[in-house]
This record gives sequence, structure tokens and C-alpha cells, in this order.
Amino acid sequence: MLNKKQIEEMFTLFHHQNPNPEGELESVNTYTFLVAVALSAQATDIGVNKATRALFKKVQTPKQMLELGEEGLIEHIKTIGLYKTKAKNVIAAAQMLEELHGGIVPNDQAALEALPGVGRKTANVVRNIAFGEPTLAVDTHILRVANRTGLCKAKTPDQMMDKLPKKIPVDFLKDAHHWLILHGRYICKARKPECSQCPITHLCQYKEKNL
Repeated sequence: MLNKKQIEEMFTLFHHQNPNPEGELESVNTYTFLVAVALSAQATDIGVNKATRALFKKVQTPKQMLELGEEGLIEHIKTIGLYKTKAKNVIAAAQMLEELHGGIVPNDQAALEALPGVGRKTANVVRNIAFGEPTLAVDTHILRVANRTGLCKAKTPDQMMDKLPKKIPVDFLKDAHHWLILHGRYICKARKPECSQCPITHLCQYKEKNL
């Protein structure tokens, strides 16, 4: 396992390389970002962006989503996996946002998780990116990077979400989500990690480095 000094160096290098990391999902406001994140489950950001560009020109509020309706939403997102279930959840979530929160996306973990189709991971992503909270959502990229490098060990995303924030220096916690996902997506790939291009390879404890 990496020690505190090594972890500090890891995130310092990430910061120097990318001081202002951003997510790759497209949106026009907090509500559309919530929808985009919910649609991205078991789908790629690229695929979601292609489907939502036209959608978000028409729909930018929960009220407008309800006016579009489930069938109308399906027409926009049918290229995304699990689109029927996702459409049903998005419409139900829009109804709850209208009824319970005045059509406003709340910066509240429990309230977000109570929305249909919004779990712990989605709520953490929304609070981190839309509200600037130091939350950390764990996807397959982060799970892989943390385990491989020796940053943190866990078997499941939920276990990693419990343990990883305690390992990351407070000053880096808000952006850690982005850095780790981007590192896993473009460098520390699942099948063939590009270790020769990795800025933290000298720290990484992965035994099968591809140098």
C-alpha cells in the first residue's frame, strides 16, 4: 500500500498535469447534468452526449421533462443501454423534483438518493461537479486504479467509496474523482495499461507494468 507521502506525491502530480479537471458529460444546467449522469450508468459518456444534445435543447427543467413525457424521452435516448428503465426513472425523478423540491435539484445526499434512478454514486457525482462538494464517486475506472496502484484496496465500488476518501489529502479531494477517472480511462486501461505514459508509474505498485 502507498504511504501518505507517496499519496501526496501522486495527487500533486495529477494536479500539475491537469490543474482544473472537468467531467466529460455535457449539460446546460444542474438538472440536465443530473439527467446525464443517471443516463450514463452502464453507458459511455460519448454515447450519452450524442443522445442528449438534441434532448437538452428541448428540455432543461423537470417540468419540461414531464411535458415531453416518457415516450418522447425514449425517442431521444433509445441508443443508450437500458433506455426504457432509464426513461421511466427520469420521468419519475422529474415528478419528485417538482413535487418535493420546487423543480430544483437539491444539494443533499439523502434527497438525491431518494430520486428514482439515482443511487449513491450518481448523487456523489452530481454533488461534486454541480455543487463543488468534496465527494467521491467510484466507478470501474477508479476501483481499478486505486487497487492497482496501491492507493486503496477494496473489492466493490461501495467499499471503495467508504475507504478511499480517507486516503486522499483534503486539498485534493474535490478533484480526485476527475483525476482518477481520467487516469483510468486514458492511461491505466483495463486490458493494456499504458504504463510508459503514466506520470505516477514510479509510485505505482502494480506488478504487471507494461513498460
